[in-house]
Amino acid sequence: MSTGKMFAGVTTKARYVILAGIFLMSMSAAAQREPFYTQYMYNIGSFNPAYVGTVETPDINLLYRSQWIDIPGAPRTIRFGMNYPLANEKHGLGFNAVNEQLGPTTQTFVDISYSFKIEFENDVFLSFGLDAGGSFLNVDFSKGTFENPGEPILGEETINEFTPTVGAGLFLYQTNWYVGLSVPNFLTDGLYSDAAAQVVEDQMQFNLIGGYVFQLNDNLKFKPAFLVNYIQGAPVNGNISTSFLLNDVFTLGAAYRFDNAVSGLAGFQISSNIFLGYAYDYNVNGLGGYNSGSHEAIIKFFLGKGVGSGEKKDKKSKKGQGKQIDSPRFF
Repeated sequence: MSTGKMFAGVTTKARYVILAGIFLMSMSAAAQREPFYTQYMYNIGSFNPAYVGTVETPDINLLYRSQWIDIPGAPRTIRFGMNYPLANEKHGLGFNAVNEQLGPTTQTFVDISYSFKIEFENDVFLSFGLDAGGSFLNVDFSKGTFENPGEPILGEETINEFTPTVGAGLFLYQTNWYVGLSVPNFLTDGLYSDAAAQVVEDQMQFNLIGGYVFQLNDNLKFKPAFLVNYIQGAPVNGNISTSFLLNDVFTLGAAYRFDNAVSGLAGFQISSNIFLGYAYDYNVNGLGGYNSGSHEAIIKFFLGKGVGSGEKKDKKSKKGQGKQIDSPRFF
């Protein structure tokens, strides 16, 4: 795509901001089902299939993200996800659908996940996960104007492509800590047509996530967490966050995306089965002067008994006791 105007009537500075943003987003979105999420701690199952069977009760997640407010064509993301542990407590199923709009580009990711977990001593669990699905890419060049309208790719008017995806992940956890590693898509290189490859270039991505929950007192928990994304040929994307959970109802926290944005997070357990979360990002890089930040909202429905703000209980299986224990997890 030419390094020119994305939309008619946009100022020169804004054009460069849009183009820089598109470049960054294409690097981060290649080979993954996850655009930038600030509340990644509530979306682990979307980028690591090993997570889907580690929850005690089924849950449904709905997320909406509006990025870089005031910039025309900036990303808008909608995600639907489900984590479903099976009755035998070893297997789990998951489903994800993500739709992202970026300028003239719309991309939809859909996949199903399967996980299997084993238990070690001291209630340490290791879960293995696989997912399979596909990416639907649509580019409509009639939505923008360009400095070089004679480029061959623009003559196609629209591009529609489907690309299969196959990913895998590991998730190791106890009641108060977790660490996970995943690759959203192994099927990289040469899957797009020559035309589509000029818009989105597929590369393998690695995700590393972790966190630790500190029980400060009977009513207060504190969790530092991190998420690192690495795409071959691109800079490492690092995220750190800290969250406080008060009375298993209110969540307050802050996050930092290296060389990108600072964020504030808040959450409220509306009822025993519904959690609502919100995050606001402010860019600390060059984009900060051209937009009013980014907004992200998530709502989680816990099917079955309520367990708090993402908090779950693990069951001890040692010697067949089947005893249920309270857990400080809220991940």
